[in-house]
Amino acid sequence: MNNISDIKISLVPINENERANFINALQAAFTVAVVKEFGESAGEVIPKEDIEKSMDAPGAETYHIVLDGQIVGGTVIVIHPSTQHNSLDLLFVNPNGHGRGVGLAAWKSIEQLHPETEIWETHTPYFEKRNIHFYVNKCGFNIVEFYNPRHLDPHTPREDIAGAEYFFRFEKDMRRR
Repeated sequence: MNNISDIKISLVPINENERANFINALQAAFTVAVVKEFGESAGEVIPKEDIEKSMDAPGAETYHIVLDGQIVGGTVIVIHPSTQHNSLDLLFVNPNGHGRGVGLAAWKSIEQLHPETEIWETHTPYFEKRNIHFYVNKCGFNIVEFYNPRHLDPHTPREDIAGAEYFFRFEKDMRRR
């Protein structure tokens, strides 16, 4: 297994003509966990419209994660210069790249790209145990909120997505370093 210091990834901004492939790759990567948890009939994992909304948000930056000249994943971050409370909206590593340190290397690159950030925020569904482990134990995020039928996410109703009624919200306070 590779040591994280061995992983040299690049974050490469996507071109407009790469949007469809980026969205398809993201959906394919997210589908693996949903099918494992809910079966083949789980329905749409993350709607194209939701991905586009993230990509088109004010302050959004969309990148391919590139390793050894190959695209191995991608990310969408949203930067809010006035508050420095920024968002990791989407991060994915293609399934064949899991367990190699690519995600952590990508996260470290994102942090270096925006060292002015005071708070990073992200979300993941409750069933995504790999993501929860990754964000808490590898990246240093804290779980700060648990959305469920008794405490709904006020910003993103997700009734149409498998497992969407249960989501965690994470924060990483960069001022504590």
